[in-house]
Amino acid sequence: MIVGDLSRRELADRLAGEGLALQFGPFNLRIRSNLGSFASLAHQLYEPYPLPEPAAISDFHVDISAPRGLRRWLRRQACFGIDGQLPFAPYTIEHAFPALEWGINWCVATRAHHLLLLHSAAVERNGRAIVFPASPGDGKSTLCTALIHSGWRLLSDEFGIVRPEDGMLLPIPRLIPLKNQSIEVIRKFRPEAIIGPSFLETRKGTVAHVRPPVESIRRAQEPARPRWLVFPRWVAGAPFTLEAMPKSQAFLSVATNAFNYEVLDEIAFRLVTEMVRSCDAYSLVYSDLDDAVNALDKLSQASDG
Repeated sequence: MIVGDLSRRELADRLAGEGLALQFGPFNLRIRSNLGSFASLAHQLYEPYPLPEPAAISDFHVDISAPRGLRRWLRRQACFGIDGQLPFAPYTIEHAFPALEWGINWCVATRAHHLLLLHSAAVERNGRAIVFPASPGDGKSTLCTALIHSGWRLLSDEFGIVRPEDGMLLPIPRLIPLKNQSIEVIRKFRPEAIIGPSFLETRKGTVAHVRPPVESIRRAQEPARPRWLVFPRWVAGAPFTLEAMPKSQAFLSVATNAFNYEVLDEIAFRLVTEMVRSCDAYSLVYSDLDDAVNALDKLSQASDG
């Protein structure tokens, strides 16, 4: 059963009552909200996501709701909560949806320490994955969105989730938040992409969420083997370059892009070492999405040969 099997009224009732249970890859979460505007948008953007079995345990219990007491009437705000705690200052009610999405990412990054969490995007084709470790502003979300609308499967835009037992990447194909000019870049590059409304003047600028292709969501339980490490950087007007990177530099870059490297300690060192040894590493500078997508397609095809 998926979210789209629920009517908007049924979804709103669940949000306002026991909560809407959703499955995102290896995690189950339960969302509660008393905001009608949130329920409508959630029905649209979460439509293909699966509902876990009724007996499934939720990893996170979160809510995005109007504050209680007088504040509810003095200012139209939305508060993100987890397990009854409010880790962030209130958001304007117009930004409730991105606030929830950011909050869920925060929950994964701060609580899922049984897995190695890399700050990276990841896509897959033919069982092999490209991992894109990157800092904010480097263009990984834009590139990731272009690739998953060009024949690649989304594993994640935000987390490279590495399973300690075997070093496999676990998918968590959640919505992709595009920012500022990237929104129009993707609208022009792939008009068929399903993009939600633009939220103006958020704490991260203008934000709009891309829903992954349905195939990526349906295959959210299929892990992939990391094969390439590509460190992207978008530079306006720059000529395209894809250059091999020394393994030592790749190791440092991956390790410093991990959310919980220090927490996992020796386990993280082993996993990053194995990943760097088994992957080809490249630095990528691009200003044109077609150039980047074509080059990564050729990289994949060359390895097939």
